[in-house]
Amino acid sequence: MLEKMGDRLDPDVVIEEFEALSRDAGRVQKETLKKILEENGETEYLMKWGLNGKTDPISFKSCVPLVTHADLEPYIQRIAHGENSSILTGKPITTISLTSGTSQGKPKFVPFNDELLENTMQIYKTSFSFRNREFPIGNGKALQFIYGSRQFKTKGGLAAGTATTNVYSDKKFKTTMRAMQTSCCSPDEVIFSTNCEESLYCHLLCGLIFRDQVQVVSSTFAHGIVHAFRTFEGKWEDLVNDVRRGELCSWIKTPSLRTAMSKLLNPNPGLANIIYNKCMGLSNWYGVIQELFPNTKYIYGIMTGSMEPYLKKLRHYAGDLPLLSADYGASEGWIGANVNPELPPELAKFAVLPNIGYFEFIPLKEDLIVEPQPIELTEVNIGEEYEIIVTNFAGLYRYRLGDVVKVKGFHNSTPELQFICRRNLLLTVNIDKNTEKDLQLAVKAAANLLEEEKLEVVDFTSGIDSSTEPAHYVIYWEISGEASEELLKECCNCLDKSFLDPGYVSSRKVKTIGALELRILKKGTFHKILDHFVELGAAVSQFKTPRCVGTKNQTLLQILRHNVVKNYFSSAF
Repeated sequence: MLEKMGDRLDPDVVIEEFEALSRDAGRVQKETLKKILEENGETEYLMKWGLNGKTDPISFKSCVPLVTHADLEPYIQRIAHGENSSILTGKPITTISLTSGTSQGKPKFVPFNDELLENTMQIYKTSFSFRNREFPIGNGKALQFIYGSRQFKTKGGLAAGTATTNVYSDKKFKTTMRAMQTSCCSPDEVIFSTNCEESLYCHLLCGLIFRDQVQVVSSTFAHGIVHAFRTFEGKWEDLVNDVRRGELCSWIKTPSLRTAMSKLLNPNPGLANIIYNKCMGLSNWYGVIQELFPNTKYIYGIMTGSMEPYLKKLRHYAGDLPLLSADYGASEGWIGANVNPELPPELAKFAVLPNIGYFEFIPLKEDLIVEPQPIELTEVNIGEEYEIIVTNFAGLYRYRLGDVVKVKGFHNSTPELQFICRRNLLLTVNIDKNTEKDLQLAVKAAANLLEEEKLEVVDFTSGIDSSTEPAHYVIYWEISGEASEELLKECCNCLDKSFLDPGYVSSRKVKTIGALELRILKKGTFHKILDHFVELGAAVSQFKTPRCVGTKNQTLLQILRHNVVKNYFSSAF
């Protein structure tokens, strides 16, 4: 555990510990692998590969193969079904994490244990310590738009919930937040309510009640903050009335929420008038966070990858407040901390903590026919892209995370990574290969045209329509209002021309890929998609809009198709 000064975290001690780890990352990696293999060497999975007690990297990599989640799924299912033998880990797995499910259409099961929880707290404390050096906070509260998902028991009686739920429900999370002087405004009843809409409303109300104490506004993902303040735009008068009367509005029906909020609410006409006047004085809600919570130092959450498209709207709501990107990890475990909080989210990079797992990197180069062997953490080169391989304390060995990262530099001897995209999220019909990043850039270019009519893209996704010959790209947009036919046709052409992959351009020119199609969706479609994933067990705060919807995800495709109001085909080629 990282040291504390009394009940408070001592950032200097935490930074000093991180500096020591990062100065000798190669040695720490070998020690970490040795520890993982000593703890789990007698498991069924590792015994199968004939390690025979060896704990060095060379033996490990020569014996144990690279795997995807599909390879480990039978073992994880056996654990979930209650087999108590040492299948993947020496110590019993007592908790299962669920991924958000947005990539494949259904959540994946991932083992979760105390070591992963400790890693999470170490990441939180490390990034906070560097953040607090640049943006110091005192005793205050955090308006955190965090939500627990529905938890359930697997067939074998193990607790199962999203990774964030597993963290938020542990007492160490609260202890850590208190140590970092950022206790959540909202009581547990709000965080763990099963009614997400009511929970969000109560989060906003708690923030207003503690308005002067709020120093940080955060969510797991940037989308969570944007979603919250889009909701605020429509509910603000109800919230003001609740503050004025000291009573929760009647449409909140959940008894536990009503009881919890009644303990916080007292009639406060003065505060209600301040909030009302602030809202009335805003222009198109610009700077609403800054105005409502005047002592806020920064906005915090994961803002990279699929969250980048929300940054423009987030900056609109934030006003002059800095946006600080949170750390880099996945439901399978953490990888790096943001130790350069002064960088804007678009340039965020994450220093790998060499003691929370063993990491390998597969070089990604266009001209390589055969996939190269993975290299060590300290062998990566600045400016090059890699796929990450993770070995952790919860039973994942040489696990292909599917993330593509670029090495932006080194912090001492540990690399600083920039997240690029998910490797398997590709738009491809022929010889074309367009990544999530390519899609984002195309949407950004076309969305700029909407500004002429003071409109914006609320959210977007994509897919391939193979029902035509040849197949073609489909981009789905939900926009904030009515755009002219001419403008939407122009946007459609712009999208098509903005995909610069040579394979795509050449295929479009010779008509082996059909004309790109832009489909405009009804208002609220992406809210329906969010509700769909929440029903599957995802937490609102863990939700990521799927950027590429494959044919296996028929339910999601159905939601999209049933909500199309207009469509346009490109004439760009």
